[in-house]
Parts: sequence; C-alpha cells; structure tokens
Amino acid sequence: MTKSAVSSVRYASFKKILEYTFLIIVCLLSIFPFYWMLVGATNSSADVITGKITIGGYLFKNIKTMFETLSIGRAFWNSLRTSVIQTLVSIFVCSMAGYGFQIYRDKGKTRLMNILLLSMMIPFATTMVPLFKMFSKLHLLNTTLGFILPSVSTAFLIFFFRQNSVTFPLETIHAARVDGLGEFQIFLRIYVPIMAPTFAAAAIVTFMNSWNNYMWPLIVMQSQEMQTMPLLVSGLTAGYVTDYGLLMLCVSIMTIPTVVIFFTQQKRFIEGVTGSVK
Repeated sequence: MTKSAVSSVRYASFKKILEYTFLIIVCLLSIFPFYWMLVGATNSSADVITGKITIGGYLFKNIKTMFETLSIGRAFWNSLRTSVIQTLVSIFVCSMAGYGFQIYRDKGKTRLMNILLLSMMIPFATTMVPLFKMFSKLHLLNTTLGFILPSVSTAFLIFFFRQNSVTFPLETIHAARVDGLGEFQIFLRIYVPIMAPTFAAAAIVTFMNSWNNYMWPLIVMQSQEMQTMPLLVSGLTAGYVTDYGLLMLCVSIMTIPTVVIFFTQQKRFIEGVTGSVK
C-alpha cells in the first residue's frame, strides 16, 4: 500500500472518529435535561437547587407529598381525556379537509388554502379575548368541549394532510368509484389505511400540542376540578417557596404519555413526516 493510500485511510478513520465523537457529545447534551429531571425527582428541593446530579433518597417522600397536597390523578385524567378527544376529532376533521383539498378539483381551492395558511401568521394572543367572550356567552367555560373547539381544525394539519396526499394514487379512487363505493367509504376504506403513517405523525403532533397546552386551558378551565397537568405544574411555582423535588417529580410524570406515544409510534412518525405512502 502506498503512502498516499495509507494517509487517505488514516484521514478517513480520523474523520469518522471526530464525527462519532461529535454525535456522542450532542446525544449526551440532549439526554442530560431528562436525566436531571428524573434525578431531581429523587432529591430534595435544596439538592436540586445546588445542582446535585446523582440519585437521592427523597423519591418516596416526594411521592407522598405529591399525593397528599396535589390532585395529580384528577389533573392527569383531565389532560389525558381532553388530549385524546381533541386528537381524534382534529385528525378526523383535518384529514377530511386535506383529502378534499387534494383529491377534488376546484378553481378556488388554492386561494382558500392560501387564506388558511395566512391564518397561521395570526398569533393566538390576538384571538384570545374574543374567544373567551364567545365561549363565555355559549357557557362553554370549564368544559371539555370548550377546551377542544379552538383546535378542532388547524391550518397546519390541513396543509400537512394535503401535502402528504400529493403522492396518493388517484387511480385507486377512480377504481373504487367505478366499483360503486361512496366518497366517505373511499375515505375510510382506502385513504385512511394507505395514509396510516401520515395519520400517526399527525396524531403524535396533535396529542403533544394538546397535552402541553397551557395558555388556553388557563383561560377556559377556571375550576380546580378541570385543572390539567400543565396548570398543576405551573401552580407549583406560584407560591413563595417552591419544592423543586416535587416539581421535578410532577414534570417527570407529565412527560410519560408523550414519551410512550413517540417511541411506540416513532417509525410511523418518521414515515409520515417524510410523506411516504404505503
């Protein structure tokens, strides 16, 4: 082997070592906040403040304090119930809208889609007060319906389904129509199974947004009985003294559903984001 070949091999090996070193460092930096959160749940408030990053012996004490002082089960159920309902309704409505925008021919649909995309530039703060007044007059405060209605149809999800439907085989729909299937049957029996990765990705994004939603539940959920997990966690920092061990424990519990859903549906999520059609 010549010297130039040896140098090339050494350079390639050195380059690969640098790449893997960089990836390992980035991975550790990404994982560290989760590690510190879990470790903080086992430590006292003083230990968390001092930056202790080793496992402590206060886990069971923090758990006991949590159940004695907080309605963690009720808040968890409220968040889970509203998030699941909002995800199912939003996916159904937005998928049908995205399907219609792509499959059916109409001269004005592009203009309408542009208007929908333009609505994404409007911040929620500008619509917050009108929404509150409207929901107050409709007696929808402190209700699950009041929680999910503003997010039932979003421009992002409609655009997401529309873009992923670009590669949808239209010949399949034409064949189904010839066989006598109705439009709703075509949507349920053909479109939904083929676009399963897109539905999974949209469901994950919608569930995470609903689960972590803070501003609108703070406005519309005005009683302790309807309190969600973000509101519960936020309330732990509202007093004069914050128990950071308890706070870390509640935050750890709050992340469980999103972590489970993401890792169980990770493959479909990646397929849906990349726009693949199976």
